Amino acid sequence: MSDTQVSALDHTVQLTNVWLKSLAEDCQLGDRPHAYSALRAVLHALRDRLTPEQAMHLGAQLPMLVRGLYFEGYRLADKPDVQRRIEQFEERIAIELPPGFPVDVATAARAVFELLWRELDFNETAKVVSDLPMPLRELWPEEAQKQAKARSEE
Repeated sequence: MSDTQVSALDHTVQLTNVWLKSLAEDCQLGDRPHAYSALRAVLHALRDRLTPEQAMHLGAQLPMLVRGLYFEGYRLADKPDVQRRIEQFEERIAIELPPGFPVDVATAARAVFELLWRELDFNETAKVVSDLPMPLRELWPEEAQKQAKARSEE
């Protein structure tokens, strides 16, 4: 537990630890350092696949500490990355994962997307998922895929 004596900072540290614990234990990504690596790598790959406007909307929903991680190294040039194939997206994630990562890249991506689907605003997240190419939607939870499909049919 952090005790910065600044409630907003203490809250974001606490919430980030809850997210990391969930990824490490519930999603079986190993320990918290592995959960952190997965969260960072998947968020960066997703962020770079979104338009700048979409990236900003998604980032605004994240806890303050995670938002800093999300925007770390972000550059607007060449955004969005137009990769459409799941293999390309997974390669992008794999670049940022440490050697010997305990689970495969698809499992890490699915775990992070499940967490985002559970923790963030439903409508905003459904919009992000619906704007992704169909192959990339397959990494999101089934409910997110259904909502994305419904949004695209509207």
